[in-house]
Order: sequence, then C-alpha cells, then structure tokens
Amino acid sequence: MTGFDLKVWFVILALGLGTYLIRWSFLGVIGRRAIPEWAARALRYTAVAVLPAIAAPLVAWPTATGGQPDPARLTAAAVTLGTGIITRNMLLAIVAGMVTLFGMLYLWA
Repeated sequence: MTGFDLKVWFVILALGLGTYLIRWSFLGVIGRRAIPEWAARALRYTAVAVLPAIAAPLVAWPTATGGQPDPARLTAAAVTLGTGIITRNMLLAIVAGMVTLFGMLYLWA
C-alpha cells in the first residue's frame, strides 16, 4: 500500500464509529436506568466465560502444532482446570498452567 488510501481510512472510521455507537447505546441511553435482575445475573458470568472461550481453541487446535492437539497443551489445560477447581484462585491456576506448559514443552522438545 502506498500513499493515502481513502478506502482503508473510510473502513477504519466506519468501524470506529460503529464500535462507539454500540457502546454508547448501552452506556449513554440505558446507562441511567437500573439493569433488570435477570440481566445482571447473566452478566455476572461474562468474565468467567471469556477466558475459557479464548483458551479452548488454543488447546484443541493449536496453531503451533498445525492444528493437532498435543500432550503438552492438554496436560497444561488439565492442570489449570484442576488447580482452579481445587484452589478457587484464577491467578494461581493460570500460573500453574503456564509452568506446566513450559515444562512439558521443554521435556517434549
């Protein structure tokens, strides 16, 4: 790409405006009202669902192995899940999974 490409800047501005309007619709228009109890209850689980939703494809179809699951990532996922269930500490579970993953990759290499 050379010079000033108007189409690219139009897409960037349009996406930025769209993102702003989507967020404003919740914060600006609905922000002064109380959230219904059923919606507040559902929103409590959003943060809990985000990390597994990001991590699951990286365990099941890792790009580093050409999309094939490998023992290192499966073991690290199991250790992370077990540590999280036993300790109820997300940070400790993440660290345990990282240590397991790096240790398994070192042993398998």
